[in-house]
Amino acid sequence: MLIFIAIIFPAIAGISAGLMKKNYKEKIPYYSGIIIISLLLALAAAFYSGDIRLFSFSENADLYFSFDNLGRFYLISVLLLYSSVAFYAFEYMKKEENQEQFFSFFFISLGALIAVAASGNPITLYLSFEMATLTTVPLVLHEKTKDAVTAGLKYLFYSIGGALLGLFGVFFVYFYSSGSRHFTMGGFLDPALISGHEKFFLVVIFVTIIGFGTKAGMYPMHGWLPTAHPIAPAPASSLLSGIIAKAGIVSVVRIVYYSVGADFIRSTWVQTAWMILAMLTVLMGSTMAFLEKNLKRRLAFSTISQISYIMLALSLLSASGLRGALIHLISHAASKGCLFLTAGVFIYLLGKRQVSDLYGLGKKMPLTFTAFLIASLSLVGIPPMGGFLSKWVIALAAADSGMGIFSYLPTIVLLISAFLTAGYLFPVVVDGFFPGKEFEPDKNAAEPPALMTVPMFILCSAALIVGIYGIQIMEGLNF
Repeated sequence: MLIFIAIIFPAIAGISAGLMKKNYKEKIPYYSGIIIISLLLALAAAFYSGDIRLFSFSENADLYFSFDNLGRFYLISVLLLYSSVAFYAFEYMKKEENQEQFFSFFFISLGALIAVAASGNPITLYLSFEMATLTTVPLVLHEKTKDAVTAGLKYLFYSIGGALLGLFGVFFVYFYSSGSRHFTMGGFLDPALISGHEKFFLVVIFVTIIGFGTKAGMYPMHGWLPTAHPIAPAPASSLLSGIIAKAGIVSVVRIVYYSVGADFIRSTWVQTAWMILAMLTVLMGSTMAFLEKNLKRRLAFSTISQISYIMLALSLLSASGLRGALIHLISHAASKGCLFLTAGVFIYLLGKRQVSDLYGLGKKMPLTFTAFLIASLSLVGIPPMGGFLSKWVIALAAADSGMGIFSYLPTIVLLISAFLTAGYLFPVVVDGFFPGKEFEPDKNAAEPPALMTVPMFILCSAALIVGIYGIQIMEGLNF
C-alpha cells in the first residue's frame, strides 16, 4: 500500500496546496514540505514496501506495482531531478504567472514518474507512461502563448502517437506469453505460443522500440523535443530533458530486456536497424546543436543526441551495454538538468536566450558559468565525470559485442559526437570568461540567489559522483 501512497501523495498534496487561499510566497513552505515528504515516501516504498495489485482488467492483466533494482535506479534519478528543480523553481517562478498551476502539475507528474518506476508489468507501465505524458503537457503549455500551445500540442501528439505504437507491442507481448507476465530479466514469452510467428513479432518489437523511443527523442520521432524545450519554463525544460524523456528509455528496457528478452532480438535485423537509427540520431542531434544559436534549443538538440547514446548502448543487447546505458541515464540527467537550470538563470536575471548574448558574463557570474562548465565536462566525456565513465563502458561493450563493423562503429560515432559536443558547449564558457577587450559584460549581471545556485551544484556533484562510483553503484544494483 505504501507504493500507492507514494504515487498519489504528491498529486493530492500539490493540488491542495495550489487551492489554498494564500499568496505564492506563503505557499513555498508548503511546497517544500510536499517535495521532502514525497521523497521520503518514495524511498520508503522502493526499499521497504511489498508488491501491490490494485485491480484486474482481465485474467493475468492487472494493475500491478513492484519495485525491482531497475525501478529503484530510475526512482533515484527522478527524485534527484525533482527535488533539485523544485527548490530552484521556488525562486524562478516568482517572475512567472500561474505558479499554482505549475506546481500542481509539477507534483502530479512526479507521482506519474514514481508510477513508471514502480510498474511491475507492461500494462501498468503503459498506463503510467501515458499519465506521465498527460501530466507534463501543461508544463510545456505554461506560458499559454501561441508558441507554447503549438509546442504543447506537438509534444502531446508525438507522445500519444508513440505510446500507441508502444501499446501495439504491449498487446502482442501479452498475446505471446503466459503466466503472471510480471517483469523478469530475460523475458516471459511462451516459446510454444511464439513458435512460427517470430518474423511478425520482430516487426512488432521494432515498432514498439520506435514508439517508446519517441519520448526519448530517437529519430524519426524526435521532432517534438527541440520545439517543446525552449518554450517551457527552465525548471520544466530541466525535467523534460533530464528525466521525463527517460521514461521512454525505461519503457524500452522493460519491453526488450524484461518482457521479450534480449536473446530473442540479438543478431536479427531489429538489432541492426536499432543501432543504425541510434547512431544516426546521435550524429544528427550533435550537428544540429552545433549549428544552433539559441541556448535552450542548442541544449534540446543536445538531448536528442545524448539520450540516443543510451539507445545505442541498449541496442548492444548485452549486460555491459545495459550497464553503460544506465550510467549514462543518471549522468545525463544530472548534467543536462544542470545546464537547463543555468540557461534559466540567464533568462530569469537578464532575459538573455541567445548564445551570443552571454559574452563576458562569466566575470559577473562565475558560479553560474562554473556550474555550466562542470556539467559540460560530463556531457563531453572528460574524466572523472559520469559522462566519461558511461561512454567508456558503452565503447567497451561495443568492442566486446563481436558484431563486425558494429564492434567499432559506435565508438567512432561517440568520438565524433564528443568533438561536436565540445564545439557547442565549451565556447559558451570560454566566451563567458574571456570575451575579448571589445566586449563589456552586462552591468545588471550578478549571481542568482542561493535557491537557484545550490541545486545547480547539487546536480554537478551528482554527475561527478557517478563518474567516480558509477561501477560500484551498478554492482550494488546487480547490473
